Amino acid sequence: MLFLLYRIGIFVALRISLEKAYSIAATVGRIYSFFSFRDRQAVCDNLKTIFPEINKGEISSMSREIFANFCKYLIDFFRFPLIDNDYIKKSVKIEGLENLDRSLAKKRGVILVSAHLGNWELGGGILSKLGYNLSAVVLRHRHKNVDDFFIQRRQILGMKAIPFGGALRRCFSILSENNILALVGDRDYFDNGVQIPFFKKKTIIPKGPAVLSLRFGSPIIPTFMARNADDTFTFKFYPPIEYALSGNKDRDIRFLTLNYLKVLEDVIREYPTQWYVFRRFWERIGWRL
Repeated sequence: MLFLLYRIGIFVALRISLEKAYSIAATVGRIYSFFSFRDRQAVCDNLKTIFPEINKGEISSMSREIFANFCKYLIDFFRFPLIDNDYIKKSVKIEGLENLDRSLAKKRGVILVSAHLGNWELGGGILSKLGYNLSAVVLRHRHKNVDDFFIQRRQILGMKAIPFGGALRRCFSILSENNILALVGDRDYFDNGVQIPFFKKKTIIPKGPAVLSLRFGSPIIPTFMARNADDTFTFKFYPPIEYALSGNKDRDIRFLTLNYLKVLEDVIREYPTQWYVFRRFWERIGWRL
C-alpha cells in the first residue's frame, strides 16, 4: 500500500506545477495531522521540550506545519528527475561551501552530519549534482519494493546509498579515498549510541560520526538544507567541529558529539517546523545508564 501511494505521489508531482504540488501536499499534511492523534501528540511533546515557554495553541499550530512541511519534503523527493542546474541556481542558496572544500583539501575525507530536518535527501542529491563524490548511510525499509524505490530515487541525482548494517567497511573506504560521507546524526536506531543531553534532557544520540572522525581524522561538518518561507532553500555548511582530543576515546566521542549537537540545537530552534521526528524523542530518558 505504501509503495502504491509513493507511485501515485510521483505521478501527480511530475505532472503539475511545483506550486500546486506544494499546496496539495501541505493540505494533505495538515489533514493527516488532525486524524493521526499518536503522531501529532508525539510531535507536540517534542516541541514542548524544545520550547517549554510556548503555550499549547502555538505548539499545536507548529505541529500542523511540521506535517505540512514533511509532505512538501516528499514532493521534492518525488521530483528528483526535474532537478537540474537551473533549479539549483534559482531555488538553492548555498552558504559555507568553502568549509567543505578546505576540509577536503586535507585529504582525510569529510563527514557531513545532518538531521531529519529541512530536506537532507535533496541536499545530498544537489551536492552530488554539483560534482562532489558523496555517499550517504541510509536506513533500510522493511519492504523491499519501498527500499528499492528510495535507492533508485537517490541514484537519479548521483547519490550513493550505503544501507545500515555492514556499512562500516564501506565508510572506511569512502573516507580513506578522501570522499564525502553523509550521516544523519539526530536519531539512534540501534540502541548503541551515547547518552547525552539534548535540549537539556538526556537521550541517546548516534556515536557513529564521532567514532569515524576519531578513526580517520576526518573533519565533521554540520550541514543542513532548510526550506525558506518562499519554498526556496538555504543549504548551509558550518565550520568543521574543532575539539582538542584528550586521548580518552569515550570522552572524545562524547565531546565531539556534544559539539555538533550544539549546532543542531540552534538549527532546530531556527526551523522547528522542519524537524521531522514523529515519535517521542526523549521517551527513553534514562533507559540505559
